[in-house]
Amino acid sequence: MVETMKQGSKAVLLLSDGTLFSGRAFGAGGEVCAEVVFNTSLSGYQEVLSDPSYFGQMVLMTYPHIGNYGVNDEDQESRRCFLSAFIVKEYCTYPSSWRSTSNLADYMVKDGVIGLEGIDTRALTRHIRAAGAMPGIISTEDFEVESLQAKLKQWPGIEGVNLVEGVTVDKIYEWHQGIWDLKHGYQDEARVEKRVVVYDFGVKYNILRLLKEVGCQVTVVPAGTPAREILELNPDGLFLSNGPGDPSALGEIVGEIKQLIGKLPICGICLGHQVLGQALGGKTYKLKFGHHGSNHPVMDLTTKEVEITAQNHGFCVDVDSLGDEVEVTHVNLNDQTVEGLRHRKYPLFSFQYHPESSPGPHDSAYLFKRFRKLMDDNC
Repeated sequence: MVETMKQGSKAVLLLSDGTLFSGRAFGAGGEVCAEVVFNTSLSGYQEVLSDPSYFGQMVLMTYPHIGNYGVNDEDQESRRCFLSAFIVKEYCTYPSSWRSTSNLADYMVKDGVIGLEGIDTRALTRHIRAAGAMPGIISTEDFEVESLQAKLKQWPGIEGVNLVEGVTVDKIYEWHQGIWDLKHGYQDEARVEKRVVVYDFGVKYNILRLLKEVGCQVTVVPAGTPAREILELNPDGLFLSNGPGDPSALGEIVGEIKQLIGKLPICGICLGHQVLGQALGGKTYKLKFGHHGSNHPVMDLTTKEVEITAQNHGFCVDVDSLGDEVEVTHVNLNDQTVEGLRHRKYPLFSFQYHPESSPGPHDSAYLFKRFRKLMDDNC
């Protein structure tokens, strides 16, 4: 049974470089090791908590006041919370929103997510920006530095570890739900014009909803599904979802994707983009502190238009490792990293950011229509 922490109980965060932060606990109690990253979004904390891409990480929110509008079932992006811990400057105990059905702390307790509040989140953010994302341990039980350091040294980290195994589904299923409407909430979308198979590497529900919105029958399959089984489903297109961790640890998955290139239209997002980049012969590398938030500028090199995007990744495709047949279509204007790819011969493209972001921004939602057109043009 998960322990619920009494509001104001002591909790500490120790980073692998010895930096210690002491604050107050909320949510679940206990102890956990994970990589510490920061997210710059001003809202959408329930999306962050329920995004499987954060598996193996604890998330620091740079916006100081979290929990003020509570949580609800409609804003859930997966079947549970997958991150390890949640760090905020100030947790709001009493939310106020007509859509709220629970407060944030109770929501976190349900899935065993430890919360830490009351620390200098600006100082921690600046520290990660300077030193890079690093392992940390949060505890509501043990406050001895030497003891915490010993436990942290035993944590294997996320590099070279297949985290997708911990978030993917066990069996194939069909998705029917369309996008949200203020008057009716979520309604099943009956329009079916193309059949899409989605590899679940840690898929967010809003990706599936937007695929339904552009007229797709959506079939979700586990990450380990062989290429031959994908082809037996006779889809019009293949979608590679987001997910957590190091793409270089997914050699078997990359091998299956290689067998599908050129046989049907393919679109990849986030980890799916990185997997596709590897299947095309490229390599990936770890970013210093990653891109996590809803305010990253990306340029479409074809149109020269700039999109404000939501992002959540710690690894990136190495542009110099890609062959001449792969074209870079989008770049991040903050650091010039690769944000989009397409093949000059085969019907496939991918992007690093999240056009399905909820609550936003929605600048990049057109990419789902682009995938639909790719299927139409290659039917």
